Amino acid sequence: MQFLLIAYDGTDSEALQRRMNCRAEHLEKIATVKRTGKFLCGGAILDENEKMIGSMILYETTDRKELDNLLLNEPYVYRKVWEKIEIKPFRMAKIEI
Repeated sequence: MQFLLIAYDGTDSEALQRRMNCRAEHLEKIATVKRTGKFLCGGAILDENEKMIGSMILYETTDRKELDNLLLNEPYVYRKVWEKIEIKPFRMAKIEI
């Protein structure tokens, strides 16, 4: 089952620094998840000045519980980078070319 995660960073003065402090760890974790086939695509959400303010990730897991377990080990979760997280079931369109 596919899930769309949209997460917004905190808005306090230290929010961007928290993100940058654990960004390498986050990217390593995402690479590990990608190798399992559970990370389909994703990236940073930017503001009008191209400052990172959040993330969008498309996951494919067996169910929501598996995704929740993955997120327990996500640095942006346990290091309090993401302040607001929204997760919705998703179905990627199959477009023939």
